[in-house]
Amino acid sequence: MKPILLLLSLLALPCFAGEAQHFPLWPDGAPQATGATPEHQPTLDFYAPEAAQANGCAVVICPGGGYGGLAKDHEGIQPARFFNSFGVAAYVLHYRLGSNGYRHPIPLQDAQRALRLVRHRAPADGVDPTRIGIMGFSAGGHLAATTGTHHDAGNPAATDPADRPSSRPDFMILCYGVLSFDPAITHSGSVSNLLGERQDDAALRLSLSNEAQVNATTPPTFLFHTSDDQAVPVANSLRFYEALQKQHIPAALHVFQTGRHGIGLAPKDPNLSVWPSLLKGWMEQNQWLKKP
Repeated sequence: MKPILLLLSLLALPCFAGEAQHFPLWPDGAPQATGATPEHQPTLDFYAPEAAQANGCAVVICPGGGYGGLAKDHEGIQPARFFNSFGVAAYVLHYRLGSNGYRHPIPLQDAQRALRLVRHRAPADGVDPTRIGIMGFSAGGHLAATTGTHHDAGNPAATDPADRPSSRPDFMILCYGVLSFDPAITHSGSVSNLLGERQDDAALRLSLSNEAQVNATTPPTFLFHTSDDQAVPVANSLRFYEALQKQHIPAALHVFQTGRHGIGLAPKDPNLSVWPSLLKGWMEQNQWLKKP
């Protein structure tokens, strides 16, 4: 089947609240893939909210895992269900990993394609293409921030209609993210997995130190971190927030006194479990949750 026809058939598949719809980023096979098994073919899991609650907003979620794995449950499925609870559509991205030989820029290409594809699918999924954000945890936060600082307007002349929309997220949600590749504050495992033999390339590391790439086109951002994070220093979020402030980008930063790395939504932590409600409030404040 031709790629465009296959994509149209995928768009026609029904999706019900509470049931994830699984589909590939590239129906005819991912570019530069070295195999056909799941670890070589990036996908999205679409979680639709109840129709009566749907407000048109959507979030692409990038689970963490140091570019060596994916924390698909507490940094993927659980946040998707959280967004569904107040009418937001969620797409969990299964991007390709450095541990499987996919170095930069392959994961970024997957995330950019995810934003384009969600915009392309927007009418069928009940999504407003101007209210699509990206969320990332830990190394997934690095991927989300890289997508937000390395975006383009798309290719209007592309043969594949899913390559035509912009890859710029309308907002970002960065949770204890590896936002810098500065050796003083980064997570070395993420750097190693993403860059491989190029990890000592200073210019490349600077280009992927996203606090240094913030400019006037960077989307509004919500940041969450803990002061005593032992894996990814809080300085990652502090520097990124400072860069946003210098560019006058709307932003909110929430730093909690204590909390281990990789906490996800922290449902069992009486102190940290308030952060998702702070996120929801920020989304309301910025009109991302407005009914169509």
